[in-house]
Order: sequence, then C-alpha cells, then structure tokens
Amino acid sequence: MVIAKVVGSAVATLKHELLKTNKLLLVRSADPEGNATGEPFLAVDLVGAGEGELVIVSQGSSARMATGHNASPVDAAIVGILDSL
Repeated sequence: MVIAKVVGSAVATLKHELLKTNKLLLVRSADPEGNATGEPFLAVDLVGAGEGELVIVSQGSSARMATGHNASPVDAAIVGILDSL
C-alpha cells in the first residue's frame, strides 16, 4: 500500500464495464508530511475521496481484488482516506 495525495480527477467517456460505477482520481505518492512527491497516476476511487485528501492506495492484484471483481482491469485502487499521519 502507498500513501498518496489526490491531485485531480479524470473523465473517461468510455470505460470497461466493471469500472462504470467508479470514479477515477489522479494521485501522487506522498511523504510523511503529506506533500505530493511522486509521478501522478490514476486510481479507482472505492471510498469517496476528494481532491487534496491523503489516501491509502493499493496496487497490483490487491487493488483488483479490492474492487470485488477478479476480472477488473484495475492496477491502483483508493481503499482508505487518512485522517492523520
């Protein structure tokens, strides 16, 4: 899992059937102070996160399993919102 900061959102006019109910957010890895440090990447929002929030991101097969669909084409999923570090 990775601590990340939500820096924006993405809009897709066409999505895979298993992604149609999920929001796509742009996130960047964050340091312990909450500052965005890494390159931005897309993550499926499973918890209702918003821009500027610190989140927990699961990646790889764990992210796919978090969606509840083993066939989902997800590589990164927001699975939690951090209240503090």
